[in-house]
Amino acid sequence: MYLSPSTGPGVATPTPPDVRESAPRKISRLGLGIILLLIVLLAYGGWTLFGAREAHADAPPMPTVNAARPIQRSLVEWDDYSGRFEPSRWVDIKPRVSGQLRAVHFRDGEIVRQGQLLFTLDDRPFVAALNEARARASAARTALALARAELARATALVDDEAISREEVDTRRAAVASAQSQVAALDAVVQQRALDVDFTRIRAPIGGRISDRRVHGGNLVAANDTLLTTIVALDPIHFVFDGSEGLYLRAQRSREAGAAPQVEIRLQDEADYRWKGRVDFNDNRIAADSGTMRSRAVVANPTHFLTPGMFGNMRLASGVRRDALLVPDAAVMTDQARKIVLVVGKGNVVEARPVTVGARVGTLRAIRSGLRPDDVVVIDGVQMAQPGAKVNVRAVRIADAAPAPAPQPDLAPPPSQATLAN
Repeated sequence: MYLSPSTGPGVATPTPPDVRESAPRKISRLGLGIILLLIVLLAYGGWTLFGAREAHADAPPMPTVNAARPIQRSLVEWDDYSGRFEPSRWVDIKPRVSGQLRAVHFRDGEIVRQGQLLFTLDDRPFVAALNEARARASAARTALALARAELARATALVDDEAISREEVDTRRAAVASAQSQVAALDAVVQQRALDVDFTRIRAPIGGRISDRRVHGGNLVAANDTLLTTIVALDPIHFVFDGSEGLYLRAQRSREAGAAPQVEIRLQDEADYRWKGRVDFNDNRIAADSGTMRSRAVVANPTHFLTPGMFGNMRLASGVRRDALLVPDAAVMTDQARKIVLVVGKGNVVEARPVTVGARVGTLRAIRSGLRPDDVVVIDGVQMAQPGAKVNVRAVRIADAAPAPAPQPDLAPPPSQATLAN
């Protein structure tokens, strides 16, 4: 009820319908609010469950790795060196007498044998000197024969006292002097004969000869003019330097009775095809470099190896030792140390520090830090984290496959080419 201004006091009029609110309308509004609240709660719960399901679906599965126990093998370890080939012998050919060079009897760069004729000098002056010496020697022999006859006559007359003993002694001294003169002239003949022989210059050793340094018609000086050089190629020497530590290890192996083996490869070869043996070590270690100069002898029957060639050499101690081998890819570097991943109890990954040895094909020798019964991760190491669990697929390590052949250092390609017919 309310009072209208147009009416007087005390007169009541009904309340308008748009002002009063019925009870059923209030109840319907309350129910609508409850329904909206339930919809919001259900929507939020659904999104929460969906997000949890997605999170569960995005969780990474436990990684699977291939693991195996290391294999045990007996190894022969090698040490690497580098060096160059040198001739086993070399000679500078120089004339022993002076004269005019008349002929050259070899082709430049060919293989010559010991005693082969190489050069010929004009021998006419030396033949004349030889004939003169022989004539003087013949005259000395005639004088000696006369002195001996006179001595014989004097000796026969001394018994009859027809000649004095002093005369006999004088004639005996004349015989001795004549004998000395003959010996001296015989030596001159021998020297002149040697001069004649020296006009024919022969190879003192067999090997590959260099080019001629003097051509026919030129004058050469005794013991001065270089005519050519010869280097011996079979066998050939390989000279190399090694550190003090490597030298000590080689010495220990020799004390143990092991025969060191030498294998060499050239710069364009992938395998070590040249075999040899160490026959010389220098008498001291160089103070400036701390290295020992050594030499190996290599057979070279085909004369393929040439002095000055560079080569890579490996030296085996000859001692066999047992070692554990794992794939080289399973060994990782962690700062300054080497590690392998080992699967322990409960399939938990553990990082194990190891000391590595030489590479054997695709495998790596482990010197310490690993036991024969350890299970090493050999495939999937990038997915295995130390301290995490993994699924293990047991496999076996194959024996060492040949390592990829190193690419040889080939000569540069030709600068030009032409079409072949």
